[in-house]
Parts: sequence; structure tokens; C-alpha cells
Amino acid sequence: MYKCNLCGWEYNEQEGCSDCQIASGTQWNDIPDDFVCPLCGASKSMFAYVAE
Repeated sequence: MYKCNLCGWEYNEQEGCSDCQIASGTQWNDIPDDFVCPLCGASKSMFAYVAE
């Protein structure tokens, strides 16, 4: 799981993100570098890995 350092939104690789058209099972490394947090607009570099 990856968590936005600004707002706390979490990306779960098993669930994906339907709002961002990211299919379930999509690995974090496979998400484009221009990805932004759907809640606050933070860049992908503002996310950190957190254990589930």
C-alpha cells in the first residue's frame, strides 16, 4: 500500500483505483510518473510505501 504524505489517501495495489482508471492488481511501479493523488493533487513522488 502507498500513502499520500499530504492528505493520507492510500493506493492499494490489489484494489487499483477506479476513479483514476487504474485496474486492480496494478503495481505501483507500473503507474505513470505523472500520476497525481485523486484527493489533493500531490505528485507520485509524494507517496510512501506503508505496510498493510
